Amino acid sequence: MPLPKDSLFFGFDAKLTDEQRAYVNSIFDRQLTIVNAPSGTGKTTLAVAVAKLLGKPLVYVFSPVEEGRMGFRPGTQREKEAAYITPLTDALYEIGDDPEKAIYNPENLSSSKRGDTWVYPMSHVFARGMNLKGKTVIIDEAQNMTRGELKKVLTRIHTDCHVIIIGHDGQCDLKDEGKSGFVPYIEHFRNEPYAAVCELTVNFRGKLAQHADKLRW
Repeated sequence: MPLPKDSLFFGFDAKLTDEQRAYVNSIFDRQLTIVNAPSGTGKTTLAVAVAKLLGKPLVYVFSPVEEGRMGFRPGTQREKEAAYITPLTDALYEIGDDPEKAIYNPENLSSSKRGDTWVYPMSHVFARGMNLKGKTVIIDEAQNMTRGELKKVLTRIHTDCHVIIIGHDGQCDLKDEGKSGFVPYIEHFRNEPYAAVCELTVNFRGKLAQHADKLRW
């Protein structure tokens, strides 16, 4: 089931590049889609847009880089998460959804009672012991997760979930880039019939951002 032909896709349909359309169709068609793409290519926005159309609750998994960091940051859980879910909130704005209503907030349950809430952010730190059923799962900035951290999330996922692993092998924030599990998992799943690996190359933020991304350290 690719992108429905009668869908305007939040205004994106006519603007999609061939790469983006293949990415979007893969999310509909496969249980697992892995996208390796630099910043500004629309990878998170398109994943959130498809998740909205799929109609399942969205679990948005992020990495605080250092596993213990979430517990030591000051503030409420929502305030701790805010620094890590900016790509999610930006994507929700892009599809015309209000993050304050769409994202679950344990400090404000009124939106949940109205039925507006459909997005549940979660650090991979809290994934152990969970069962993810009937969800769309976005694992964002996956290049900042180790093999063990990605394994901890992926082994919680049931067959009725759609999963999108988003990352860029050229932008790892781990102190030891060799510990990243992103590229190893690309190769681990590449030839599985229920999985697809996609790449996006067009940076829509412009020449400055695209040229900056080419610098390696």
